Order: sequence, then C-alpha cells, then structure tokens
Amino acid sequence: MPLPPLSLYIHIPWCIKKCPYCDFNSHAVKSDTPEAAYIDALLNDLTEDIQRYAVTRPISSIFIGGGTPSLFSPESLDRLLRGIEQRITLTPNLEITLEANPGTFESQKFAEFRALGINRLSIGIQSFNDALLQKLGRVHSAKEALAAGDIAQQAGFSNFNLDLMFGLPDSHPEDSINDVKTAISLKPTHISFYQLTLEPNTYFHRFPPKLPNDEIIFSTQKQAQHCLAEHGYHQYEVSAYSQTGRQCQHNLNYWQFGDYLGIGAGAHGKISQALPDLITRTFKPKSPEQYLSNTHKNGGANLISTAELPLEFVMNHLRLKQGFTVPAYLAATGLNMDTLEPALSNGLKEGLLIYDYNHYYCSEQGWNFMDNLLEKFIP
Repeated sequence: MPLPPLSLYIHIPWCIKKCPYCDFNSHAVKSDTPEAAYIDALLNDLTEDIQRYAVTRPISSIFIGGGTPSLFSPESLDRLLRGIEQRITLTPNLEITLEANPGTFESQKFAEFRALGINRLSIGIQSFNDALLQKLGRVHSAKEALAAGDIAQQAGFSNFNLDLMFGLPDSHPEDSINDVKTAISLKPTHISFYQLTLEPNTYFHRFPPKLPNDEIIFSTQKQAQHCLAEHGYHQYEVSAYSQTGRQCQHNLNYWQFGDYLGIGAGAHGKISQALPDLITRTFKPKSPEQYLSNTHKNGGANLISTAELPLEFVMNHLRLKQGFTVPAYLAATGLNMDTLEPALSNGLKEGLLIYDYNHYYCSEQGWNFMDNLLEKFIP
C-alpha cells in the first residue's frame, strides 16, 4: 500500500513579544537570536530524521512557523532552504509558506523572502482595530496591518493568508465583521478566522479577560462566515476559508492524515513506514537551548497503536468540510471500516454525521459539538 504524501514543518521559536493568548512554543527575544547555530541545528535535525526513518519520498510542501520566523534574516532562510534541497528531493513548484507579522521591520524583507523561493505568506493580523490589538498584546498597529497585504503583493506574493481572531476581549460583533471586510479588501487568497480561546499555560488563562458570551460569539461567527462566502472565500476547514483552488496545501496534508517531518524546537512530526502498524509521532525538545545543545538525543517518538488509528484519522479528516471517503480511510490507515464502528453508526443516528456522495462529513450540529463526536471514537 503506498505511503501518504510527505511535508516538512520547520519551527523557529522566537518572537518580539509573547502574546498573552499564545500557547505555541514561542519565546520573546531577549538578545540576538543565534540564527547561524539554529540553522545548523535544523539541518542536522533533518539529516537525522531522514536517516532514522529511511525517508525516500519527496517533500510536497514546506511550512516555516513559529514564533515569528520572519524575524530571521533572508540570508539565514536562504541557507536553510538550500540545505534542505541538498538533503531531500522537493516536488516541482511546491508550496513554501512563511509565517510573518505586520510591521516595518519584517515587511521590508518580504521581497527578499519571495526571491528565495518562498511563495506563500501567512500574516498574523488578528485585528485591524488598534484598541483590540492592544488588548491582545500585539506589537503592530492597525495601520501596519493594513499595509502588510499591499506590501506582500508588491513583493510578488500572489498567494497569502491573513489570520484573524474573533470573540476578543470587550469586542462587539461589528468589530469582527469590519475586520473580515477589511481583510477581504486586501485581496488575500486565504483567510484564517479563529475564535480566541483561553488555553492553559497562557497569561489569559491565569488572568482571564472579559470575553463576549457564547451567543454573541456564535452570531459573530455566522455573520462573518456569510460575508466571507459572499465574497468567494469558501470554508473548507473549521477555521480556514479560501478562494477556489487556493487552500493551504500544507495544512490540507495534515488534515488528510498525510505525513510530515517536524524539525526545530518543539516541532512535531508524523511518519508512516508501513500501514497500519508502523506510524510514528515524533517530537523535539521545546527549549531552544536544549534543542541547540544536542538535537539528536533530545527528541522522542511514539508509535501510534492500531487501536488509536481510527481516532487519529477522524479527528483530522472531520475538520474538513468534505470529510472523508472509505477508500481514503483504507489508504491512510490500512484498516477496514469495521474499525470505525460503532462510533460511525452512532454519529449518523444522532445527526452529528452525514453520509452523502460517498463522503462521511460533519453536519452543522456535528461541527458545533465536535468534541462530543470525537469522544465516540476514543478506543
């Protein structure tokens, strides 16, 4: 049985300031970042993973996330990308995404990033409202957020995403609708529209701000989704909206239970060597200092048991509007459909799932109660 497509995720953990809502592995810059040493460590990490998992498949997408990876110099990112090319085959015209923030310091480098072969930006806007940006602890202004989309296009990026958040402290539905309309006016190919959640181990979790109630948040989401659809941004995943054919290929591979190498401090990966009994989840040390000190001894890996595979598969695929097909399940897991029972039948009976045109996918109710649905698949 053929193995799934393979992507590469690269984590660069530094940012200018840690946002109070952020639960990603990110660390505020306290002095000069060790760019050269970190690029060396990333390339060593990649070499070791290729050897450890006998990787021969080509890389079909690359995503450089963080933190704020656009803080790194174009020279450092060039050395990283050239080093990757020397170690593993890349598919022609693959999608290479770089996460970036608005702001003069970073956006002035956009053209240089494009010249390196990076062909997609994901820009962390969050809001175009200065008061809300301040409450979120963001370091950019609404003016800089507005300029970022134009600068990206002028730099030659015909494919870019804008991140927006809703349900913000002391916000009103019209704030989010204005944010969505402003984002649309910048003509991105993709918009990510997330609800702010108070995640453990964040400042907001320890000191919760006053958020809108659930009814207001739900109404805001519905109004914004209607606006996005009217302007040709089709929802294809829980929080992702794109113009036709402009879905994020890297994230699609995650949600379709594809494979990915994960390199960098705190990076995770998933590697299939045989189905169904040799699918491995990998993880790297979270501390940048520990990661830099000895990459090959500080990582870890866990085999996904056959009993866990059904849940692992559905909790990704059911995030997609189109859900999954029977052949997709067989190809990705090597298991037959009986292994999804009785959860699949119960989900259909309770109206959380729909089966239509050979696809299983979430109903509106299923999307709103995704956790309840996924619990049915826990072994």
